Amino acid sequence: MSSAISRQFAAAVALGAAILGLASISHREIAAADHLDAPTRTDPAFDQIPDRPADIADVYAWHTATDVIVALTFAGPNPADQAGTYDRDVLYEINISNDGIPETTEVPIRIRFGHDGNRPGVQVTGLPGGASVEGPVEETLAVNGMLVRAGLFDDPFYFDLQGFRETRSMGTLRFNNQRDFFAGQNDTGVVIQIPRALIQAQPRLIHVWSAASRFGGNL
Repeated sequence: MSSAISRQFAAAVALGAAILGLASISHREIAAADHLDAPTRTDPAFDQIPDRPADIADVYAWHTATDVIVALTFAGPNPADQAGTYDRDVLYEINISNDGIPETTEVPIRIRFGHDGNRPGVQVTGLPGGASVEGPVEETLAVNGMLVRAGLFDDPFYFDLQGFRETRSMGTLRFNNQRDFFAGQNDTGVVIQIPRALIQAQPRLIHVWSAASRFGGNL
């Protein structure tokens, strides 16, 4: 789709005193779909034209004493032996608001993939201070104290799908914390580490949300 948003996910992170070790996360509000809800499962318009590369799985945000880390995952889950998904015609966005107004974007991070004929690469623009970086996937790239890595990641979403289905059909809780449906599966993703001083206006919530858009046609 030309500049139309296919999916958005949001989270809020409290940049106050750490509560659990070095990191603390405060989810004031989260807008998202089920982790396994690909577009073909949720929207009839996608039946004939599924777009797995543009399907966001999750956006995660947390902080340590010195840094904010944001992770965007998409195009999954896939078997561990499947290659990453790097579609040059999809624009991924990570939006960060640090002025206390969730609807504004003070840090508009944009992510694109490309190929040089040998290896996929990633370009990230709109980092704090107007910084940008590009380079191969599966490598950690650095710019102005920030780190960026794009590639395959073990699916971080933990869920007992069997227990969920049994609970729904039987009417009693059937979850087992030893069962993880997503274990051994991968997502393609981008992880960005940013010093807190570059985005923290004052000790308050920052808001993080993501979107994916396709160039050159409608989804």
